[in-house]
Amino acid sequence: MVFAIQEINKSSDILPNITLGFKLYDSCYNQVRSLMGTTWILSGKQETVPNFDCHTEKMPSAVVGDMPSKASIPMAGILGLYRYPQVSYASGHPSLSDKLQFPSFFRTIPNDDYEVIEMAHLVSYFNWTWVGIITSDNELGRTGSQLLVKKVEHNGGCVAFLEMLPIYNSKGSVLRIIDVIKNSKATVIIVYSTIENLISLIEEASFSNITDKIWFACSSLSITSDFPRIDILTTLNGSLGIAQPSGKIPDLKEFLQSVHPSKFPNDIFIKTFWEKAFNCVWPMGNFYNNYSSFNTSQDQSAWCTGEEKVESIDPNVYDVYNFRYTYKTHNSVFAIAHALHQMHICKPGQGPFFNGSCADVLNHKPWQLLHYIKKVNFINTAGEQIYFDKNGDIPLSLDILNWQLYPNGSNQYINIGNIDTRAAKGNELQIKEGSVVWNGHSHPPISLCSNPCPKGFRRATQQGQKICCFDCVPCSEGEILNPNDGTKCLTCPVDQWPNQSKEKCVPKSIQFLAYDELLGSSLACISITCCALTFSVLCLFIIKHKTPIVKANNRELSYLLLISLMFCFLCSLAFIGRPSIVTCMLRQVLFGIIFSVCLSAILAKTITVILVFSATNPDSKIKRLVGLRIPVYIVPSCTVIQIILCLAWLCSSAPFEEFNIVAELGTIVIECNEGSNVFFACVLGYMGLLASVSLLVAFLARNLPDTFNEAKFITFSMLVFASVWITFVPAYLSTKGKNMVAVEIFAIISSSAGLLVCIFFPKCYIILLQPEMNNKRFITGKKLNQKNNHWYESQ
Repeated sequence: MVFAIQEINKSSDILPNITLGFKLYDSCYNQVRSLMGTTWILSGKQETVPNFDCHTEKMPSAVVGDMPSKASIPMAGILGLYRYPQVSYASGHPSLSDKLQFPSFFRTIPNDDYEVIEMAHLVSYFNWTWVGIITSDNELGRTGSQLLVKKVEHNGGCVAFLEMLPIYNSKGSVLRIIDVIKNSKATVIIVYSTIENLISLIEEASFSNITDKIWFACSSLSITSDFPRIDILTTLNGSLGIAQPSGKIPDLKEFLQSVHPSKFPNDIFIKTFWEKAFNCVWPMGNFYNNYSSFNTSQDQSAWCTGEEKVESIDPNVYDVYNFRYTYKTHNSVFAIAHALHQMHICKPGQGPFFNGSCADVLNHKPWQLLHYIKKVNFINTAGEQIYFDKNGDIPLSLDILNWQLYPNGSNQYINIGNIDTRAAKGNELQIKEGSVVWNGHSHPPISLCSNPCPKGFRRATQQGQKICCFDCVPCSEGEILNPNDGTKCLTCPVDQWPNQSKEKCVPKSIQFLAYDELLGSSLACISITCCALTFSVLCLFIIKHKTPIVKANNRELSYLLLISLMFCFLCSLAFIGRPSIVTCMLRQVLFGIIFSVCLSAILAKTITVILVFSATNPDSKIKRLVGLRIPVYIVPSCTVIQIILCLAWLCSSAPFEEFNIVAELGTIVIECNEGSNVFFACVLGYMGLLASVSLLVAFLARNLPDTFNEAKFITFSMLVFASVWITFVPAYLSTKGKNMVAVEIFAIISSSAGLLVCIFFPKCYIILLQPEMNNKRFITGKKLNQKNNHWYESQ
């Protein structure tokens, strides 16, 4: 302050030809002393008389101070009554922004509420969700901690504990708080306290060897000289703090280093400073005769000589480089000076008061200077624009500091970033993370109650605990973690499914039995192979159509059966590939009609065998039916019934393609909806009826007297056919998606192959490998009867 006033008095730009003076009052960090000083200023007498002005000299124009808010608040209440300007350089209590209570109060530091908000912002920036808070048991601590808890929780964090430091030193309370700190999972401790309450706690923390915590403190903890011992410095190593920004003050370093008791013989502070800085005691009668008794009782090893060099003092004790409260004090003095200067250059008729009048800078009223201070706007020596808003505050600007202890025992607060609300949006917070030194860590420490949940897991709060203490519960099938709320899961739309990490919904995969997959291509190859094999048998029968074994098995029906079996194998191809309206309508219809033809042909062959052997009996009445060729009419008659059922099915409720989203998890199955399950059951039931009748008739004819009795082969083939389709029903109903189609294809191929093998392979064996058995004698098992020979040949 002294330096600033000297600079103003030497300046020709501010208050030329006017000299500023000052008076200093030591409040001793006590609000009672602050009030006493205030009454002295207002009354002009040490023994004050309320509401009486006893000034023998000019009354001071304004008050700079006090430092602690607890002292500034009562001062501002009294000074505001008289509209007496007060500019503080360190009082940040939020209530001082209330202009109804404190109309003449200004400050060159931001409102403490903004400091609290930014502390909570930094906690969120480093992802600390489980923090402890220690605050002082006074109004500043209580109101600040309430806001801090609110903001930390608003940003998604939780407060592990909130402990209050007593105003008066209490060993028991400090030890209890130390136990809470040691037993807490929180690795980050936020300190929002005045410095006098904090010293005993930090000392006890060092005695307890608490070195695994990161202390994050408000600006009051930036007074490093209050913690000189190395063990305390180790405890604080790596801690963070926020502080008022420093600024450039030209020539202040040289001024501070030139301080000497001989230059300021009446300054009551310099003696104490000199003794502490150089660890010496002024001898009696030297410089401060009236005050030397303060320290002569101390056990000092040296006397102060006056030859000591201020520039040799450790910067941690006497910092002439980083001006923080010094910088704010400089701004406070210059703000008042600029206000006085504007008052001084006021031109009559253009003034802000009644009828354009101006105030006399040498004899003005407090409220007149107050008017000018409200409108102060200037650029200071650091290039920063200084002005006050409507609440008497300046724009928010804070430095972020990191306490670093070096191997040689030295220590320093390093500026690692800053917060400036005047910066462009999004650039208000700047941090140089590479410059941060953490206590035992190479990266920011983790301060959590519970570890973050893996992907796809939601947070489930533990009963009786805060939201930051949780268990991890996996999201259910078909759900993803809510990106905006980690405690909830969201259900994906019906056509989407969670990705592997359950972070987002992705379109479901489309599934159907395709030709380009192994199962589809394998079934297609088997189907075509079986069809080719059937065609080979047909060609063999055509080539050997005059041989007895072919003639004995009703060649026309055999040809028809082989051709229908070929189409049975081929119709399975309609079930492979992406379903469409056409394929869905054709696949079951083709399957039903073709199998009806096949089964009708088998039934006709069975009836033919019975008729032929029955006709050999001279007394048989069935002999007359042989000439009617009844078996020839069985095939079209039985097939027409199936065709009628299929047409009715297509006309009433035809099959159609369907996107099945529930058949398989995470998959959309494109399948054919059969439309009417009743007609589908009728089609299958009718084929079952034909197979049952064929089986029954063949079973009754199995003992006919013939070495090569075809009824036996038909009976066995029908047993195979029935076995396949009986097992098909439960297998079909127990599968989903494309496997249902594969089961039906397998049933079609298996039943068709069973008919081919059981009925035709024995004949092919004789034709190809046992041609000597391909004669009438072997087939009938007796000599030829001339009477019946003609009939056999005709058959």
